[in-house]
Amino acid sequence: MATGARPTWLALDKLGVLIALIAAAGAALPFALFRANRSVLGETQSLAEALPGQLGLLLAAVLLTGFVVALLRFSARAKLLVGFFVLAVLFVLMGQSAAYLTPAGNSFARVSPGAGFWLLVFAFALLVTDALTRLRFSPFIRIALLLAVAAAMALLLWSGGWDQLSMLKEYANRAPAFWAEARTHLVLAFGSVAIATLVGLPLGILCYKVKPLRAGVLNVLNIVQTIPSIALFGLLIAPLAWIAANVPGASAIGISGIGTAPALVALFAYSLLPIVSNTVVGLDNVSPAAIDAAKGMGMTGRQRLVDIELPLGFPVILTGIRIVLVQNIGLTTIAALIGGGGFGVFVFQGIGQTAMDLVLLGAVPTVALAFAAAVVLDALVELTSRGGQQA
Repeated sequence: MATGARPTWLALDKLGVLIALIAAAGAALPFALFRANRSVLGETQSLAEALPGQLGLLLAAVLLTGFVVALLRFSARAKLLVGFFVLAVLFVLMGQSAAYLTPAGNSFARVSPGAGFWLLVFAFALLVTDALTRLRFSPFIRIALLLAVAAAMALLLWSGGWDQLSMLKEYANRAPAFWAEARTHLVLAFGSVAIATLVGLPLGILCYKVKPLRAGVLNVLNIVQTIPSIALFGLLIAPLAWIAANVPGASAIGISGIGTAPALVALFAYSLLPIVSNTVVGLDNVSPAAIDAAKGMGMTGRQRLVDIELPLGFPVILTGIRIVLVQNIGLTTIAALIGGGGFGVFVFQGIGQTAMDLVLLGAVPTVALAFAAAVVLDALVELTSRGGQQA
């Protein structure tokens, strides 16, 4: 660096400017929302009002540090560490804010994160995501970071640090129902993907081998994909109700007009197009030289498919499964409208009761589950396509 030249880190980071603006807006908006009970309008609390003096000063100092690191061109590792630190402080102090604002012995008061808190979380989560993208960590390190974040959140919840938050109070009142709906959500999301993979993979191979069949199958699946989810759920009610009433044994195995059956069928139908199309694309992209070499070795068509084409096309096929799984984790929420269960039960109960904390009780686990699935499957796609990278 030339004498008198300005250090690199003193320059502005383009994305950091946007992150800093979002963080500044978050700091200006209410940090928490206090309500005397779950059904009344809340009173907004600024950063200065939501925390006792010393904790408020601590949070202000941490946010200022994060603001500066985001704004300037610090190294990606520095941005990652500071981003995680700011997020950790935000989550811990949100729990402290709830304990501070809730009157002693009052079981009716509700304290929720305010718009400022969520905007600050978004800003520094964006900082962390940008740093991770720049650092290009190996798949194993990304999964380790995901596990570390999950462990930190579990520790925070186990410690009781968030017990005074309204969302946790809603959970405390509905814990058995929450875990029952969580199991239903997992069964619907993962079960529909598993069934779609068992059907879609052979169908994709058939479309790859029989080219005249390809356009017709993909066009039909594309039409299914364009039907709005709630409409498809509704369209399945009548035929499944008829099957349950007229086919012996159908009702006994759980088939009915409403409930899990139509939800599972609809999610399965939505899952087919990405899996079938990615199977076709993955097999089509296998190098002709590899196929010619296999032919030269005397391998049969079945041997070439199993030993050469499917392994080489698997990363693309797995990408389709990743798309479907993340999609279905979100779509399963709508299944609650036809009695399918899942986290959507709390979302729609909260909307009906104008209880945002109940909505969050269903929405937050859904988002977290979809994010975790995306990270894990992205890592698996990279491992299968590149053989993994050393940390």
